[in-house]
Amino acid sequence: MKEFKFKIDGKDYEAQVAEHDNGVLSVTLNGKTYAVEVPAMAHHAAKPVVHQAAAPAAAASHAAPAAAPAAAGSVTAPLPGTIKQVLVSEGQKVKKGDTVITMEAMKMENAITAEADGTVLKVRTSVGASVNQGDVLVDFQAENAPAAAQAPKAAPAPAAPAAPAAAGGKGVEAPLPGTIKQVCVSVGQDVAAGETVVVMEAMKMENNITAEFAGKVTAVKVAVGDQVQSGQALVEMA
Repeated sequence: MKEFKFKIDGKDYEAQVAEHDNGVLSVTLNGKTYAVEVPAMAHHAAKPVVHQAAAPAAAASHAAPAAAPAAAGSVTAPLPGTIKQVLVSEGQKVKKGDTVITMEAMKMENAITAEADGTVLKVRTSVGASVNQGDVLVDFQAENAPAAAQAPKAAPAPAAPAAPAAAGGKGVEAPLPGTIKQVCVSVGQDVAAGETVVVMEAMKMENNITAEFAGKVTAVKVAVGDQVQSGQALVEMA
């Protein structure tokens, strides 16, 4: 979060600016928060992830001992919000996909999950705490890969999404949690890149969710009034 202090016509102002996904900024001006859309900054929503620290390069004679301990990582807040529940404690083992924290953001409860097996080293937050985007919530130690030879096998994993792309499948996802206010397309409809397909309310503002590519709608996954999470599929296209 960035903070600014400035004057307008001799009056002091304080502002805090936090960047969210899909080009949305949360701007707090003298205690009042506004959501500001910046289309040029739009990008795919980032999902809560466990950040793995890369193992530093070492001499061959020390490589074996360095591989034994697992790399440290952390679970961070994907959005500003309030901690509602802490589901892990120090020393506890967690599995990939386990919920470690639940937090309320924009009047919705979000489950923050681990994306790797490991052991909790430290819990850095508590119930009722207000957190900002990127704040570290839990430190943990991830389990190492069984063998270095398997590391190259992890690289082809991103090739899996390439299969749907070859088949022509595309989708429009929710950039952040919110409520569907309007569905602007139907199955079989042709849409152009940049055309609004869904209108959703988030942070007390209506946001136009647009197609990033031209295509034909093959499925509409939501209806007016639905509450959706960040990354949830809204419309499928081909």
